[in-house]
Amino acid sequence: MFHRESGVFKTTYSADMALYPLPIAKWTVVVLAAIFVVIIPLAVHEYYLSILNLIFIAIVGALGLNILVGYTGQISIGHGAFMSVGAYTAANLAVRLGLPFWITLPAGGLMAALIGVIVGMPSLRIKGLYLAIATLAGQLIIEWTINHVPAISGGAQASIEVGRPSLFGVSFNTQGHLYFFLLFFAVLAIVATLNLVRSRVGRAFVAVRDQDIAAEIIGINIYRYKLLAFAISSFYAGVCGVLYTYYFGIANYEQFQLIVSIDYLAMIIIGGLGSVLGSIFGAIFVTLLPIAIRIFMEDVGSLFFTQAEMANVISGLRLGVFGGLIIFFLIVEPEGLNRLWRNIRSYFRVWPFSY
Repeated sequence: MFHRESGVFKTTYSADMALYPLPIAKWTVVVLAAIFVVIIPLAVHEYYLSILNLIFIAIVGALGLNILVGYTGQISIGHGAFMSVGAYTAANLAVRLGLPFWITLPAGGLMAALIGVIVGMPSLRIKGLYLAIATLAGQLIIEWTINHVPAISGGAQASIEVGRPSLFGVSFNTQGHLYFFLLFFAVLAIVATLNLVRSRVGRAFVAVRDQDIAAEIIGINIYRYKLLAFAISSFYAGVCGVLYTYYFGIANYEQFQLIVSIDYLAMIIIGGLGSVLGSIFGAIFVTLLPIAIRIFMEDVGSLFFTQAEMANVISGLRLGVFGGLIIFFLIVEPEGLNRLWRNIRSYFRVWPFSY
């Protein structure tokens, strides 16, 4: 039987607000930890580990954007720019000063948070489409600044090569080593977000999202919490950009252009706005989709297109599929993949009874 709540009684507020209120949730976390920490690194090929590594990085960025858009209701199209701020901050600190990753990574996040607060200041006066245009302007301004200020971008081609991170003399120079490195930060981001959205700050974010005027009436400083949401979201984005930099071994503005911001918006819309699990689902889906399209086109597209045309076709098809999926989920299931999972979970919760 799937009556998971049967026999579980909570007598305190702290027990009711626990991160894992049910025994089955705790055992699920233990099983997942065993799978991801023990089984997958030993049984999975390095190519598939590289895909998982990209998913872990995407989870960090998607969680940050969902805090801003899904939980606070502030639209942003500049997430990729904040990632680039974190990436170039860490790259300059690592290359010019030789600092280790445990300093450059939070430094990149903090610098991105500072820029995020500046870009988010228009949210004090505007909202909706106007705020989206303001964040888009921030994306373009940051891109231009990185490209035209050699002190930031390193000069030619705006690229800075960065060595792999190391800890206690061990360099993370293989996909297996990077797997554990990135898994740690993905889990840290998930746990931090789960605790944030259950806190007083998280409830204030939701109040601002649902009705900012009512939130202000009951004593919530909406300006403060809007800027705080931009700061936290940008911090996540900066950390995500640093992880990208260490993973690829280079900081390059082409990794963080406008299309990246659209990708992360697609993640949280397809996965589910205002949901931690939805951010994870969206990161997995959007990361795997281009790979699936490429494999499909390599098998089927060769019958209709030449090898020279294939790259343009795959790129165009990817954008078309992303756009179609965003429209589909906005119309058919606005709460995304997380809602589908909740429906499945609710079905088995009362199974085999129809009610």
